[in-house]
Amino acid sequence: MSLYQRLNDGDESGTGALAGHANRDPILNEIRQRVHGLLIDELGPVLYDRRMSEDELRRRVHSALQSALAQERTPLSASDKAQLIQDVSDDILGYGPIDKLLRDEDVSEIMVNGPDQIYVERSGKLSTEDIHFVDEGHLRRVIDKIVAQVGRRIDESSPLCDARLPDGSRVNAIISPLATGGPYLTIRKFSADPLHIDDLIRFGTLNVAAARFLQACIVGKLNIVISGGTGTGKTTALNVLSSFIPDDERIITVEDAKELQLNQDHVLSLETRPPNVEGKGEVTIRDLVRNTLRMRPDRIVVGECRSGEALDMLQAMNTGHDGSLTTLHANTPRDALARMETLVLMAGYDLPVRAIREQMSSAIDVIVQLQRLRDGSRRVTHITEVAGMEGEIITLQDVFLLDFAAGVDQQGRFVGELKPSGVRPKFTQKLADNGIRLGPEIFSPSLSQQPPASGGRR
Repeated sequence: MSLYQRLNDGDESGTGALAGHANRDPILNEIRQRVHGLLIDELGPVLYDRRMSEDELRRRVHSALQSALAQERTPLSASDKAQLIQDVSDDILGYGPIDKLLRDEDVSEIMVNGPDQIYVERSGKLSTEDIHFVDEGHLRRVIDKIVAQVGRRIDESSPLCDARLPDGSRVNAIISPLATGGPYLTIRKFSADPLHIDDLIRFGTLNVAAARFLQACIVGKLNIVISGGTGTGKTTALNVLSSFIPDDERIITVEDAKELQLNQDHVLSLETRPPNVEGKGEVTIRDLVRNTLRMRPDRIVVGECRSGEALDMLQAMNTGHDGSLTTLHANTPRDALARMETLVLMAGYDLPVRAIREQMSSAIDVIVQLQRLRDGSRRVTHITEVAGMEGEIITLQDVFLLDFAAGVDQQGRFVGELKPSGVRPKFTQKLADNGIRLGPEIFSPSLSQQPPASGGRR
């Protein structure tokens, strides 16, 4: 029995469960289930033959689908037949009713709150979609298909899972008994063509002066933490800033599920592994960060610090691995330091708070704070220097700040942009020693409007 057959056999409710869905034609749903089963029986292992091209597989599926529909005795209108072909094709070749949302470039996030309720995010705003799964079993089969593609599993013993689609889109799934109205599926999409710094400038995430400043920080091998809440664009910003790393450096990325899309030649991507059915074999972010130190990295890029790996990241930053980057969840630069302090304590060592703060103040050079504003836009609100210690307190000074006082326009969009605070950061001398000089125009209101290069030294 093939994997796909086992996944489909997992729904023992039959078509009787469809009767409760008043907004659907139960006859069409029954035909859809029956035709779907016929195709699985007929094609079987062909669906997983990696030697077959996608176009050839699609032709085989469509041919078998036409044959299966020809055997149906229930009269179907042309529109019903076309809809059935589309639905069954999406189920077998794609991800069911959400397949068209995954192809929609305007959709940035898909939230499936059970089989009957699907929300999407467009331009930072949520809206509901008039599409549905047939039943919980149908949604569960799609989840199983996504999870199986990356070698992970989801079942009653492990009812939640992080995975990714082939294009790198992040997937989170949670099923019963944890999801009482589920299953629930959340997909954060990533563009097949990664965003570049000029895209962020065009979106208003930051301006030219701030982009030039951050480019100098990356090329000058400063350690940068990107901070923000959920959905603020931290991973996108990390991907864009990482593109500034010169091509002649060895970059090692560490992530829970691979999302970063770096274009440099010398990139090694590491991904965590969950425990197996016996609870063994888990490889954590912390294990991978420690391992990177033995791989001769020029740069270490950690997708997100969320536990004890923060201590290993700080140790790496303080022991010659300059130019490292990571992200973490926090609402302000000051909160980012407090959260980093908490994460270090999660490593299990009873370290004095002052020792942790001294490690942070010497390791971290810049905090880039992101926020999703009320109008749905994602903006860099602070670019802050970690200036050192004063007594027990880490000193911060803002280099750029978002001008909230500019207000909003008639459409409710924030019109303010990042403005320099007028303070030259202390690390400008370190950058100058590395041959990177920041002119006074970067820190003045009259800024050059030429975007920075996509990478390398300026």
